[in-house]
Amino acid sequence: MKTRVQAARRPSSLAFWLLSVPLGLGALWLASRPAHAADANAPALFQQHCAACHGADRLGGMGPALLPENLERLRKAEALKTIREGRAATQMPAFKDQLSEADIAALADYAYAPVNPKPTWTEKDIRASRIQHVDEKTLSPRPVFKADPMNLFVVVEGGDHHVSILDGDKLEPIHRFQSRYALHGGPKFSPDGRFVYFASRDGWLTKFDLWNLKVVAEVRAGINTRNAAVSGDGKYVMAANYLPQDLVLFDADLNLIKVMEAKSADGKESSRVSAVYDAAPRKSFVAAMKDMPEVWEISYDPEAHPIYDGLVHDYQYKEGVSVPGFLNPRRTRLTDPLDDFFFDQSYSEVMGTSREGKGQVVNLDARRKVSELQLSGMPHLGSGITWNWQGRTVMASTNLKEGKVTVIDMKDWKPVKDIVTRGAGFFLRSHENSRYAFVDSMMSPAKDTLQVIDKDKLEIVKELKPVPGKTLAHIEFTKDGRYALASLWEMDGALIIYDARTLEEVKRLPMKKPVGKYNVWNKITRSEGTSH
Repeated sequence: MKTRVQAARRPSSLAFWLLSVPLGLGALWLASRPAHAADANAPALFQQHCAACHGADRLGGMGPALLPENLERLRKAEALKTIREGRAATQMPAFKDQLSEADIAALADYAYAPVNPKPTWTEKDIRASRIQHVDEKTLSPRPVFKADPMNLFVVVEGGDHHVSILDGDKLEPIHRFQSRYALHGGPKFSPDGRFVYFASRDGWLTKFDLWNLKVVAEVRAGINTRNAAVSGDGKYVMAANYLPQDLVLFDADLNLIKVMEAKSADGKESSRVSAVYDAAPRKSFVAAMKDMPEVWEISYDPEAHPIYDGLVHDYQYKEGVSVPGFLNPRRTRLTDPLDDFFFDQSYSEVMGTSREGKGQVVNLDARRKVSELQLSGMPHLGSGITWNWQGRTVMASTNLKEGKVTVIDMKDWKPVKDIVTRGAGFFLRSHENSRYAFVDSMMSPAKDTLQVIDKDKLEIVKELKPVPGKTLAHIEFTKDGRYALASLWEMDGALIIYDARTLEEVKRLPMKKPVGKYNVWNKITRSEGTSH
């Protein structure tokens, strides 16, 4: 029998704390007696202590899935520590006095071991998982608060798995709610800014009404989800999955439309999906395959041209076998896979890199690579930004392996300058009304320092180090670019707000590990200073 994830409803308030536990066997709270080294039978220990919340097959329920695919960003030492010592600000207790070291190690090893047979999550499972929390017809057609709905911030607090909604004018929170476990850092917005969609690493998609401050609907798209995208017309939502290896398309109310397996045209290769993004000017989604050298474009334009995957003698006479261009993948075959990518302003070209750092430019109209990218290390193009420099458009990217920001001319794709930073960084952010770009070095010992780049001089002009030794990362600007909000990326963290002109600190708002914050206006207008 194939293993399947049990459909899970949104937890009750009593059990909902389990979603706050960091991939660390939250259901161990069920233990009622001490365990001993002689009992270190991992499957039996798991069934006794963990299965009620994490699923009998480790595929998730009220608690997160415990699979190698879901744990890839969590070091085993941290998992062991969580079981042993518990987790601050959650109801995950310490078990060092109840479970032996052998039992703790056995449970951690079991969570990191592959499931055999490989788990599946079918269309039937997806449909069965959907939860309608609120009837949209009963909701107000206008915001229920006085703040500017276009200047709201959505703040993902990873420390205790909550989301805060922030008034960008008063710079004060107006609402906070419990989220699904381990949200992906990049929520996506409907074109009018009313709805925001979250994707969790455990595959849940959540639709939240920002005007009414309510969760509207949820559905589980997969077991291990990479990210989600919302179409430029607001009609569709697409999820990119690592497990199962597919793309899942929904309507705006999170009703399933179709599942697209991430397989080559001949069916001989399959792949995890690296990411999916909306290319609104093209009326399409664009997805990259992590393990397969292909880029897919899925048009949501009903008038899209047919797709010919084989040889065609004459397109004018429509000779050859085709499939409809609407909601089907149009493949661009490459020599190297893309793990991370960035669009030019027209969205006709994609800049991408593999995990090995091989860079290339892909033209989506010609459906082929048109240029190499001379990039070393591991550039993080998904966090890239653009601006006008000396009459030409440049793109800049951080680097996950090297301490530098690379500035690239988007006309000839040649590097303009490498700006040396204190260490490998993840995020680069700016705003069209700001002369500055902010870069972190959070992948290095200099994780506590933000550096400020003058976009005209292409030089670092200031460093911000408000709390020595504590991670500082991810700037986002207010709608008008007047203020820049940085994340003090700690359990007892904060949003540290700077005047974007003077670079002086204005105020702090306490937060639980604010991994990211996203301004509605900047996102729906595709601001040049933020990722899309």
